[in-house]
Amino acid sequence: MNDSADPDAIPVVGTSTSRDAADAVEKVSSELYDLLGVKGKASESRSGVTECEGKDPATYFQVFHPWSFYPASADQLDEAMERLRTELPKHGWKVVRYEPDTSQAKNLNLTADNSEKKYSVSIVQMKKNDPPKLSLTVVSGCYRVPDGKEVERF
Repeated sequence: MNDSADPDAIPVVGTSTSRDAADAVEKVSSELYDLLGVKGKASESRSGVTECEGKDPATYFQVFHPWSFYPASADQLDEAMERLRTELPKHGWKVVRYEPDTSQAKNLNLTADNSEKKYSVSIVQMKKNDPPKLSLTVVSGCYRVPDGKEVERF
């Protein structure tokens, strides 16, 4: 998700209030929901604000939005993951990981970065959960709070 010389550096998105950045990350989640292409239900969750590693916490912050998707039927999980794997690149995302994790359940993991929007998404397919689901977390790059404003934490 970065475009600097340091591959571990978190990119700076721009200037925003915490509330506006939270609205933006939830909009990205909504766009991802639309790409799933299968019927189901999304969890009701709100975004949050966290510190931006290595930067002044009074000035810089990141937003994140964790949520889950429960397909109408469990056999649609594979379809949803495959659809995300193929559709994300068509919408400015680069899939940087698509493989099972090392857990006993061997959950399929997909990680994608959008360098233009400066967001990253981590998706874990949890077939053995009851009910089966996709667990998604969207994370922004670092925002700088506008002059005269404070970072709101929620």
